[in-house]
Amino acid sequence: MRGYFGIGVQGLSKAMNAGSLFRTANAFGASFVFTVGAVFSKQELQKSDTSKSATHVPLYEFDSHKDMALPVGCALVGVELVDDAFELPSFRHPISAAYVLGPERGNLSPEMMELCTHVVKIPTRFCINVGLAGALVMYDRLLSTGRFADRPEMPGGPIEAPPAPEFGPPLWVRKQKKRSASRSK
Repeated sequence: MRGYFGIGVQGLSKAMNAGSLFRTANAFGASFVFTVGAVFSKQELQKSDTSKSATHVPLYEFDSHKDMALPVGCALVGVELVDDAFELPSFRHPISAAYVLGPERGNLSPEMMELCTHVVKIPTRFCINVGLAGALVMYDRLLSTGRFADRPEMPGGPIEAPPAPEFGPPLWVRKQKKRSASRSK
């Protein structure tokens, strides 16, 4: 799979939710996790983060949205149940993305929403647990960016193997062909 992703939360107060999200991020291969203005006990975090994700995935802690520093070219994607958000099943994930979820019993701040390149929503009737919402976003990213065999028409698993990766010639070869074509005109 190409690209990378990170996932984080703004204003989270329950360590069990953070631990669950970070453990799931570790399982899905996140490149980093982050918090923005979170207030929870680090000792409580370890009760639900049984994979000890902080030893495998970098954790960035920001005091506020103003302090956030994402990698160059990384799109910030807000996950919020608002009318003008894209529904997750119809969203094309950026190759390099950081997903940010709001706190329990709250929403992403208007300032955080302004920083987001995209906002997606999980098509549910009401808000769900932060850890579960994060897991669904990461699973959707995996499905849409990974290489999996097509689903069969009938119930059951795929009959064929996943498609083999297809790569074109190296970038320098493509550039050389492009230059040659423009010179010959």
